[in-house]
Amino acid sequence: MREDSPFIIHDSHVVILGLARQGTALARFMAQEGADVTVSDLRDENRLTTRIAELDDLPIRYVLGEHPLSLLDGADLLCLSGGVPLDIPIVVEAQRRGIPLSNDAQIFLERCPAPIIGITGSAGKTTTTALVGEMCRAAEHSPALRKERHTWVGGNIGHPLIADLNQIEPDDWVVMELSSFQLEIMTASPHIAAVLNITPNHLDRHKTMETYIAAKQNILTHQGPDEFALLGYDDANARSLALETAAHLLWFSGGAEVEKGAFRTNGELTLRMAGGDRMICHAAEVQLLGRHNLLNVLAACVLAELAGVPLDVMRRVATTFTGVEHRLELVREWNGVRWYNDSIATAPERSLAALRSFEEPILLLAGGRDKKLPWGEFAVESVQRVRRLITFGEAGPMIAREVEEAREHGDKKAAGRERLEGITRVETMEEAIGAAARLAQSGDVALLSPGGTSFDAFRDFAERGDRFKELVQEL
Repeated sequence: MREDSPFIIHDSHVVILGLARQGTALARFMAQEGADVTVSDLRDENRLTTRIAELDDLPIRYVLGEHPLSLLDGADLLCLSGGVPLDIPIVVEAQRRGIPLSNDAQIFLERCPAPIIGITGSAGKTTTTALVGEMCRAAEHSPALRKERHTWVGGNIGHPLIADLNQIEPDDWVVMELSSFQLEIMTASPHIAAVLNITPNHLDRHKTMETYIAAKQNILTHQGPDEFALLGYDDANARSLALETAAHLLWFSGGAEVEKGAFRTNGELTLRMAGGDRMICHAAEVQLLGRHNLLNVLAACVLAELAGVPLDVMRRVATTFTGVEHRLELVREWNGVRWYNDSIATAPERSLAALRSFEEPILLLAGGRDKKLPWGEFAVESVQRVRRLITFGEAGPMIAREVEEAREHGDKKAAGRERLEGITRVETMEEAIGAAARLAQSGDVALLSPGGTSFDAFRDFAERGDRFKELVQEL
């Protein structure tokens, strides 16, 4: 749902903080629309050569190495890239002066001519976005549709959709992943909005769960009564948002028969909409690993149904989709051991979901940089599911301590279910892979599911995952 009077870009003075993917795409869009654009980044010119070269054909000014308050003089709009927090001095001062805040997602939502499916959640949003995108793409030429439609997939998933805005037609499909960083300042909501789950994440940025939940809630806040909201029924925080939207409510659940939406019962995935119940497929037919991915499939099918995708197309994608890179990605089988890359697991909650996807003995590679999140449940589960824990990175010693304490002070009744044989501590991920290779036995799963961010050693989770795959292939 767009605002009645979106910001007028032409001849305005726009300041953009951050020259990563989102900032670069937004700077190009704003400059091409006639804005006077200044980009500021805390990195120096030597580290931004490639990004600046991408915008070399446009009259854009750069202030690098700092965010001076003087940037706000004469500014009509301050746009924040995802990595820019709200509590830095220039953002605080902009709010004091009454300068509106925005970002690439907000600008896109206000101006997109096509209906938007927006997806957020602490875990699963990229896989669900990719699933819905594949379902819509597979249906683009379906004879069941009035006309052929093009599908646009992006947002936090990797491609800023603002770069495609001028090519999108009113009858197209737009599937957009939205992060809490994008949502926390937004004053617009998509026509179809999904909140998959809300579990502790990014508390180093949001500080409290209340603030984090409020950011996620923004995907629903500005919806109207003719729009649709899909919530994860099994997640208490997502379920509680039912009171926060004026839109038509739908649900998805891994066990409960919801009134309207999709659910799993007796090994079947069922779609329940106005026309009655229809079976999507058997749960065993889904290629993706883990209960959490069955929930992602259920959510995707509801969203695809709202977009008009035929059931046979949903079923085909649900039973053939094998996943997104760095998300429980099978890298290779070596000496009877299957190696999985789950580098996207930057919170203990996500590592928990990965652990619960396997029955085999697990060699778990965990570490990275902590986001000030609770590790207690992860530790208990690791004692019961992991044969050998290998910790690395800044958070490695802390994770090892948490698991050791869970092992020592855990429920005595659960002691007989303990699988953990020991903990190996190393400094780097490379050393962790070497240790796993030495300790692995045929039939094991060697799993990189760190639970922490990559920023202690890598640019992002993708670089960490790529390095993991490279080293595993060299074994």
